[in-house]
Amino acid sequence: MPREAPYLAVAEVLRARVRAGEWEIGERLPSRARLAEEYGVGRNVVQRAVDRLIIDGLLEGRAGSGTYVRLPRERLRLVRSRHRDRRGGSLPDLGERGRANAWDAHSQVRVPAPGAIAERLAISPGDPCVHTHYEFLADGRPVQLSESWEPMAVTDGTPIVLPEKGPLAGKGVVERMRSIGVVIESVVEVPRPARATQAQAHLLGIGVGDLVLQIERTIYDTDGRPVETADMVIPDALREVVYEFGVDRP
Repeated sequence: MPREAPYLAVAEVLRARVRAGEWEIGERLPSRARLAEEYGVGRNVVQRAVDRLIIDGLLEGRAGSGTYVRLPRERLRLVRSRHRDRRGGSLPDLGERGRANAWDAHSQVRVPAPGAIAERLAISPGDPCVHTHYEFLADGRPVQLSESWEPMAVTDGTPIVLPEKGPLAGKGVVERMRSIGVVIESVVEVPRPARATQAQAHLLGIGVGDLVLQIERTIYDTDGRPVETADMVIPDALREVVYEFGVDRP
């Protein structure tokens, strides 16, 4: 098996020392030169290790002063619930603390469906779709991304063809589809761990390769027809995702 990169090994040792309380919150770490000498590595290796822990939110760099142990970032809970998520999934749970309270969206029409998306929507590859990219913000900070696809065979020629424009802009899939006589019956979500791509890391303010939760969601109408599918990306360092299920009463 390939050996672990030296900077990752140093980062894990430093991480363990910080978590053990060797340096308190707000305390400055030894200089990079001193750490390099202690671990028998080059300063560039220590620099990369420290940068890794800064990205992870464990340390913070202060210009002209050094590197300090930072106050841990709060990991907020995101509840995925059929009882609370009344927008049909356009926004994260409206009842969560630190919830997404703003979003940016950009839609393109007549985008040919890629093969994997076409399979999820039960259409042919290349069939025209509305493709919408979402960036969700909480207190001005990005907390979630989403890439949504809706087959134009369902919405073309209707007032709801663009999810974030028209009379039902921002109302969510369930309400929008209901307005054109399409009744939503079920939502299927498949969560998978993944690593942030360069583009995702840039938008979310995290490091490339950081752990994210990718949720593949598909929404079906009463005929079992997929009317929307989306890939949601949630940074693991900032969000703990919890699923809530109701219990049918006799």
